[in-house]
Amino acid sequence: MGAARAVPAGQLPLPPALPAAAAQLLDQAHRGLAEAARCVDPRERYATAHLAALRAAAAVLAARTRPEPARGRPRSAWVLLERIAPELGEWATFFAAGAAKRAAAEAGLSHAVTEREADDLVRDVGAFLSVVEHCLAAPAPVAAEPTRSPFTRPRVVGASASRPRR
Repeated sequence: MGAARAVPAGQLPLPPALPAAAAQLLDQAHRGLAEAARCVDPRERYATAHLAALRAAAAVLAARTRPEPARGRPRSAWVLLERIAPELGEWATFFAAGAAKRAAAEAGLSHAVTEREADDLVRDVGAFLSVVEHCLAAPAPVAAEPTRSPFTRPRVVGASASRPRR
């Protein structure tokens, strides 16, 4: 075991440094999103934004897993993301659902995506990147604890409206 770093009284310890591969993937995701925003063709904009989301997912996987020998069939990054970072499960499902549309857009199919779909995806990938950065800045959740979505409302305890009337 390595020696623990001394933390001055009154200060919180810094989270562990982001692995270089994860930081590089996160940077690529930001650059990809910026490139997507500049694309005129909605197919290219959609595909580029989706790839930026994929790089952000890969950054989470790089930060939270260690390489293992390949066993069996390769798994989708979205499937792995849902398993490794359950708090990002809804995002993983959302982007997995758009993979076929991205493939159609990359293939150049004329009606693969609309302007609106491309614009919406660019916006959604921006939100996903923010969530990923928040997840990577915080320590990884302990697997034994149930994860809560940051978007759920807290339960009100002891509120008078929730008490049964007698």
